[in-house]
Amino acid sequence: MRKDAGPIVQISPPNEVWQRWLAECSESFFLYARQQPRCTADAEDVLQEVLFETWRKAGGIPPDTALAFATIRRRAMDLARGTQRRAIRENASIDETAEPFFLPEFGASDTHTQFAQAVGGLLEHLREVLTLRIWGGLSFPEIGRVTGVSENTAASRHRYALEQLRETLGKVLK
Repeated sequence: MRKDAGPIVQISPPNEVWQRWLAECSESFFLYARQQPRCTADAEDVLQEVLFETWRKAGGIPPDTALAFATIRRRAMDLARGTQRRAIRENASIDETAEPFFLPEFGASDTHTQFAQAVGGLLEHLREVLTLRIWGGLSFPEIGRVTGVSENTAASRHRYALEQLRETLGKVLK
């Protein structure tokens, strides 16, 4: 036995309940994670860390979905701060070739492209609430807990996002 090492933690494989929860929520988690960091690879890294952390801490029981979204947000913010500090230290600029945050599963028709561009063009706080509500399936109180705003502010941001999309897309939505 090693005297200088801490306890050895044995991690068992996920159970069926966890697998089912992950299958139901993983796409919305990834969509939300893609909005946070600067690139898809960072979003994948953040999401993997968050899923492992929540699985390990929950002991095989699926955590509250809003908590998982909040953890994704926190980890992405930590990553962004670290990246920004590193960039300043290295006096380098970040590549401005931004990937679209919303990658639809459908073809590249004009309507879907316009929709993706319109959603991507929303202010970050509006896009975040819209994503959590529509693709994340969270209620306004849950969105408030994830983003750190009141339930009413979350609802207002959702309404403003929808209004801006209606204005931007005009005839496309009809």
